[in-house]
Amino acid sequence: MIEFDPRNLADGKRAAAEGATAVLDRDPAAEDLGAANSDQATEVAMQDTLLTPRFYTTDFDELDRVDVSSVRADWDELIGRMKADPNKKHFRKGEGWEAVDWDGMEPQLKKELIDFLISSCTAEFSGCVLYKEMKRRGSNADITELFGLMARDEARHAGFINDALREAGIAVNLGFLTQAKKYTYFRPKFIYYATYLSEKIGYARYITIYRHLQQHPEYRIHPIFKWFEQWCNDEFGHGEAFALLMKTDPKLTSGHNVLWIKFFLTAVYSTMYVRDHQRPAFHKALGIDPDWYAKEVFEKTSAISTQIFPITLDLEHPRWQKGLERLQRASLNVSDGKKRGGVGGTFTRVVGMAKAAAAFVSIYTIPAIRHDVPASTRMEPSY
Repeated sequence: MIEFDPRNLADGKRAAAEGATAVLDRDPAAEDLGAANSDQATEVAMQDTLLTPRFYTTDFDELDRVDVSSVRADWDELIGRMKADPNKKHFRKGEGWEAVDWDGMEPQLKKELIDFLISSCTAEFSGCVLYKEMKRRGSNADITELFGLMARDEARHAGFINDALREAGIAVNLGFLTQAKKYTYFRPKFIYYATYLSEKIGYARYITIYRHLQQHPEYRIHPIFKWFEQWCNDEFGHGEAFALLMKTDPKLTSGHNVLWIKFFLTAVYSTMYVRDHQRPAFHKALGIDPDWYAKEVFEKTSAISTQIFPITLDLEHPRWQKGLERLQRASLNVSDGKKRGGVGGTFTRVVGMAKAAAAFVSIYTIPAIRHDVPASTRMEPSY
């Protein structure tokens, strides 16, 4: 998730510079994120890094005032599908769930796979916490019903991943996280942008891995990937809900807010690129090249986001890939500086942060591609 507080940012360019600095200020490569037991797993989940998403809170009263009457037909259809609960019995171990040889797994792969599962569990649970709180505190029947249904889904996802972690002798103490993990405040519109993109890029990530492993089952290093197709359809549906929430107020996707949309697109894509390059053994074991994977996911997410956002990022621009690679190299500088410590390490870290900010600004200032937004946001998962 994005590691900055937009309340402190004045405009798009300043956001890009400060956002990049904040994203890389806690680089996961600089810390030992390995977990050998449940206490360590919970400690990893408690950290606010690229690999351990934050918990969020917002202005629940403002959310409670949302009027969905302008999107009523699409809203009722979406709620009807969620209430039908097609995945009610999906998140259970059954036929197809093979035992994993955790003791015999290559140590670096084991560490990165556990990192992946802990990060995914924390991300799912952070959504559950936010959605459940909205249901508890709200009085708007439409909004509380939606958030209650999404909290249900995210709780299942988090619980399923945690159950998979238990097979490695590890589990995240989710109840403790609720009480002890730091919460970051986002205004509702930033919750919309960030969570919409989180859900849609989550769909794109999961379905890309799922389709790849359908074609190459020899690379399936854990049985949980067999559950990704229906799982990512939950993510897609949650994104549809946030698209409708944004549709209720045209100002959210026009005027100066387009700069914020561009910022969140750039930050989410950049964060994913840097994060995935921190897990080389994991992606090698899956038979996935991180650069290919990033391109596939960015293209899918960009195509989907045309349903509500009036811009997409120019992924073919000469500065795009070069900027991502510069950002990744800068993250390694930051990591190296933290490891070295002292005056020399601090200098290396500061230089890395400056390079990261420059790379982020270079990416952010690439002209966006504009398009007309369709009258209806409705989409179905099709990849």
